Amino acid sequence: MRSVRSKVIAAVLVLGVAGVGAWQLIPESGTGHSGAIRVGTTDVVSSLDPAGAYDAGSWALFSNVYQSLMTMKSGSDQPVPDAASWCKFIGQKLTTYQCELRPDVKFANGRAVTAEDVKFSFDRIKAINSEQGPAPLFNTLESVKAEGRTVTFNLSARDATFPFKIATGAASIVDKDKYPAKALREGDKADGSGPYVLSSYTPGSSVELKVNESYVGQGKPAHAAVTVKYFKGSAELNKAWTDHEVEVAHRDMPPEVLAGLNPGLKDTRYTQSGGTEIRNMVFNVRQGSPMAQEPVRRAVAALLDRSKVAGAVYKGTVTPLYSIVPAGIGGHTTPFFDAYPQPNAVAAKNLLKAANINGPVSFTLGVNVRATNVEEANEIKKQLEESGLFQVTVKPVEKWDDFQKGYAAGQFDAYTIGWIADFPDADNFVAPLVGADSSMNNGYSDKAVDELITRTQSFSNRGEAANDFREVQKVVAQHVPVLPIWQKKDYVLARDAVSGAQYLSDGTGVWRLWELNWL
Repeated sequence: MRSVRSKVIAAVLVLGVAGVGAWQLIPESGTGHSGAIRVGTTDVVSSLDPAGAYDAGSWALFSNVYQSLMTMKSGSDQPVPDAASWCKFIGQKLTTYQCELRPDVKFANGRAVTAEDVKFSFDRIKAINSEQGPAPLFNTLESVKAEGRTVTFNLSARDATFPFKIATGAASIVDKDKYPAKALREGDKADGSGPYVLSSYTPGSSVELKVNESYVGQGKPAHAAVTVKYFKGSAELNKAWTDHEVEVAHRDMPPEVLAGLNPGLKDTRYTQSGGTEIRNMVFNVRQGSPMAQEPVRRAVAALLDRSKVAGAVYKGTVTPLYSIVPAGIGGHTTPFFDAYPQPNAVAAKNLLKAANINGPVSFTLGVNVRATNVEEANEIKKQLEESGLFQVTVKPVEKWDDFQKGYAAGQFDAYTIGWIADFPDADNFVAPLVGADSSMNNGYSDKAVDELITRTQSFSNRGEAANDFREVQKVVAQHVPVLPIWQKKDYVLARDAVSGAQYLSDGTGVWRLWELNWL
């Protein structure tokens, strides 16, 4: 998922040791708090319509306002039924998937959720095909049939990952009477059947969520109303935390704050869960961009010093990453370390010289202004320019929507972007990043990569796909359409008066606001 989603092994989902002890410090008596719990984040909501959003901030909200047929249960790496009573593949071909709706699921407005609503929700994603939407996730979905409470998905090819896909925000079920079939819904309303009802929304500022008393599904009924406050950057989020304007802070506090966390901090409890949030530098390989030339991209890869980025910008709270598939995910390898074990200006110069490319190569680097993204871009610029081989113009973009539209239109020669897995499988770090019609919109396509991706989706035993995933990673390191930079752990901070924050996020893409409550 764009800008920050996964786990494959249970060990990665376990709470970090440093955070566990702190969560045991519970006051002896109630605090008497009431009203909405205030949650702060630097995430951005790009759309309230599931057909128009493929980013972490939007999907975090969708987790609470909408339901999907399946979901990811806390502490699990397998999808489980949510709005559905059951889901399963029909036959052995992995091309027909069927779900039956729970009989008692209702939208917050009281109308029963029907199989026709589910079909409508998927059909409109494909029909609208928004550039910022999740349609690429459903590239194997050919048709949807609704009959009674049964929904049947017909796939164009074997896709063992389909159960994971319908457990994501992309598969949010919308009310067919409230949403247009072939256009995104405008305005500040959302009609779903999740644990919360959206009572008000101020873009870029806040969301007010009240408990949906009629919710039925995999999650627990919500305990308390929640106000989500959105901040432009890490400094602003940290100020709100310090000034007690929020009771919970998640993604992204300043690196120096995260680096200084310890169980002895006053009125601060925190969790550190396994991290598969990654950050990449994506290259525009369309003709006309200097990055259309593979030697230029490979020269950048040869120069990047990930350890300096991790230390100078993130204070050691991120780990250098050498593949588009992060550590902890089945099939992970380190092809970029194998090809470029150390930053090497001589190797970069030779790559350009062999291709008759005279430096310095000038290019634009797009970056969305949030968290520490600009500082990171400036560090990359510094590293590349110190070699004398590149001149980098950093182009900060304030609004997330403008940034998405900008890179989709090819306005930058390269751009940096975070990614959180939509579901815990290497496929979700491969198909949306380098597959046909990728979410990165950078013009890259490779027939061999697409064939390998298709083959990985045919294995119901996901371990059997590992070799093909390794081959994809090797090809990516050779052609460098995407350059991995780092991966990080997931941190949640909360005040002593709040319980349940340790379940808020575990890297599976589900934001469990309904777990929060006053002590």
